[in-house]
Amino acid sequence: MDQLSGLLGTRRNEDIALDMMKFIATTTGYGKVGFPGAGFQGGVNKAEDFAGHLLELYTKCLNTVNSGK
Repeated sequence: MDQLSGLLGTRRNEDIALDMMKFIATTTGYGKVGFPGAGFQGGVNKAEDFAGHLLELYTKCLNTVNSGK
């Protein structure tokens, strides 16, 4: 059991924040800007917007994890 505690205790805050971001994004649909239909309706702006939303969420998660120290 001590080995398991040691492994869990060595996780970096960045890894914890990433897992938190993935969980929130997948369960809530956070940052989704809509699904493109046939053709090129989605465009680059939509992908950039989605990436921006995910980066913003990651930053919030990392700040939350770091504030728990």
